Amino acid sequence: MLRVGLTGDLGSGKSTVARMLAERGAVVLSSDEMGRALMQPGQPAHAQIVDAFGSDVVAEDGSLDRKKLAALAFDSARPRIEELNAIIHPAVIDAQAEQLAEMEKTSPDAIAVVESALIFSTQHGPRGSWRDRFDCVLVVDAPEEVKIARFVDRIAAGRPLSSGEREGFEADARRRLQVQHATVYPGDCIVLHNDGDVEFLEQQVAVVWEQLKAMQKPAGKR
Repeated sequence: MLRVGLTGDLGSGKSTVARMLAERGAVVLSSDEMGRALMQPGQPAHAQIVDAFGSDVVAEDGSLDRKKLAALAFDSARPRIEELNAIIHPAVIDAQAEQLAEMEKTSPDAIAVVESALIFSTQHGPRGSWRDRFDCVLVVDAPEEVKIARFVDRIAAGRPLSSGEREGFEADARRRLQVQHATVYPGDCIVLHNDGDVEFLEQQVAVVWEQLKAMQKPAGKR
C-alpha cells in the first residue's frame, strides 16, 4: 500500500485535490473530518477541550461551538491553537494509523491519501518524522492573497459582504495562515501549483496520479 500525505494551507485547494484523487481511485482520509468526529460529545477529546477552554464553548445541544472555539484558538492577543492541537492531533494521528494498518491488511494495493494541513508543522504527533508516516507527500500551493480570497469566499457562501465583514474575514485568514506554515515544505515533496483554473489543477492531478501508481508496488512484489 502506498501512503501519501496531502497538505497545504487553508485556501490552497487541497480538499479539491483530495476529491480529484478520490475520483481516480485513491482512498482519502480527511484529518478535519476525523477531528470533528473525535470532538463529538462522549469522545475523550470533547471532555478534554471543555476542561481546557471552559463550558462557554459548549452549544445547547452539547456539541462544541466551533466558532467560539476557533475565536479562542486564533485570538490575536492570546492564541491558544497549540493548546487545542495538543488535544486533537495525537488522537487524529492515532486513529489514522489504525485505519491505515487495517487498510494494509484488507486493501494492500490501495493508494491511501491522508489530507492534513499540518503534516510538517504539528508539534504533537508521534515520535519520529513525517517520513515514517508517509511514502511521499503532495503539497498544494497558491499565492497568499489567492488563499485568503478563497477562504473569504467559502465563508461568505455567496452572500454579499460589507467592507467591514470582508476585512474581518481576511484578518482571520491571515491569523490562521500564520500558524499553519504548510508552505515551508521539504524539497523532495510533489508540489501542485493551484494558481490557475480548475482545468489546470486537474491536469496536474492527472500527472501526479500516474506518478503515484508508478510508485505503488503490488502486493506480493515488495
